[in-house]
Amino acid sequence: MEKQMIFAWAMIFCLAMAPVYGQYYSRTVTAGPRVEKITHLHFYFHDIRSGSNPTAFLIASPNITQDPPSYGTLFAMDDPLTTEFELTSTLVGNAQGLYLALSRDLTKFSAVFYADFTFTTGRFNGSSFSLFSRFPPTDVVPAPGTIREMAIVGGTGKFRMATGFALLRPTSSSNTVGDANVEFNVTLYHY
Repeated sequence: MEKQMIFAWAMIFCLAMAPVYGQYYSRTVTAGPRVEKITHLHFYFHDIRSGSNPTAFLIASPNITQDPPSYGTLFAMDDPLTTEFELTSTLVGNAQGLYLALSRDLTKFSAVFYADFTFTTGRFNGSSFSLFSRFPPTDVVPAPGTIREMAIVGGTGKFRMATGFALLRPTSSSNTVGDANVEFNVTLYHY
């Protein structure tokens, strides 16, 4: 009988605790005024798909006979970001992400592009911004000075809650494999 009483009291205690700890918790507070900052960044992006140390890999391709594969191919990348056009210049970070080739025309390149641009040196060390946008159609070997615009959709660290845009200017496409150096001029709005 005593064991049954202890069990009954334990059950009552547990049932009484459930409403207290099982409730949904939410609190909304009024935020103070935020000061929006604008940061302009300039760097070079190196997408290397050839050689013994590529930075971008084909990870999925449609089952068609097309060389090189384009429409429907998915690439993963871990591309270096540098201060100058040369790959040997100062490394400031890397861009990791994916891009999916969209153009059925082999003379054009178009893609949906997602990448997280992380900085590993300087005053933005540890901060990143995310780019998620469509790379508009361009010739495989673009005309000099061709500029493309892509959207910035978020950020971390010093770029928390970033929005903005990136202006891309391909500076070279050195071979038919798709290696490319791209100049980035980025405008970030963040807090």
